[in-house]
Amino acid sequence: MDVVICTAVVQDAWREALAEHLPEARIHIGADAPPSDYAVVWKPPAEFFARQPRLKALFSLGAGVDSLLAIPTLPRDVPLVRMEDAGMADQMVEYALYVALREFRRMPEYEAAQAAGRWAPRHARTRGGFTVGVLGLGVLGGEVARALSAFGFDVAGWSRAPKTIDGVHTEHGEAGLDAVLARSRVLLCFLPRTPHTERILDAARLARLPAGAAVVNLARGELIDDAALLEALDRGHVARAYLDVFAQEPLPADHRYWHHPGVHITPHVAALTDVAIASAQVADKIRRFEAGEAVGGIVDPGRGY
Repeated sequence: MDVVICTAVVQDAWREALAEHLPEARIHIGADAPPSDYAVVWKPPAEFFARQPRLKALFSLGAGVDSLLAIPTLPRDVPLVRMEDAGMADQMVEYALYVALREFRRMPEYEAAQAAGRWAPRHARTRGGFTVGVLGLGVLGGEVARALSAFGFDVAGWSRAPKTIDGVHTEHGEAGLDAVLARSRVLLCFLPRTPHTERILDAARLARLPAGAAVVNLARGELIDDAALLEALDRGHVARAYLDVFAQEPLPADHRYWHHPGVHITPHVAALTDVAIASAQVADKIRRFEAGEAVGGIVDPGRGY
């Protein structure tokens, strides 16, 4: 059995980890590797697939697969498997809790008061009366919604299809999206990027948020209309935006987000794939493919996830 790893960085680390979990395989690295049975990739060059005519399955090292699906040479008859967690869920929970608590405890207001030399205590409030909205209730978004609920926040979740999560008020469909937006003091986005979700947070939908809400994007930059978000921030309807992902990465040096007082930027680090965990998952799924067993995380190209 031959497995090829083609990533933009740390290929040697992936090879060592996968060799440990899948010792029966011959592991190759790079875009010019010999034809293999399985490929493990992250942002491979388009010409990579022309060199791999016998693939049985293709593994993406990220939760999102939109960039792979956009490659014209991607073999459409080969199962594409996304990462279902690989250590990312805990990191997403940490990021989400950080933002929710920062907003709930009014830390930005206290920071502004300190800068102005003002002693300005505010009244206490309860987490149960503070709604956090979660758009996208898949593996990562669902785990975040559960964690926020367990911590005592009122959580409203939205997904395209109906879902039930204990402790979370769930909605679906266009009317359900409007209902979640209208309640969300903090709005967390975990949606996949598909033709249905690009710029889903446009001017009209941002206007449905409560005045002074915070917007958090941990999914894909293309889900937000940047011009609309900046306009909402400029007029104060959206108080703050916490952005980890962008339509163009790295974020261009002249982008307004860098210096906008209401924007907090992190460089696509909200949840990083753990090499050891991901390699163990890939090894297990390759063995399942070889044994003819069911494999989780196979992407439906029609849905985009």
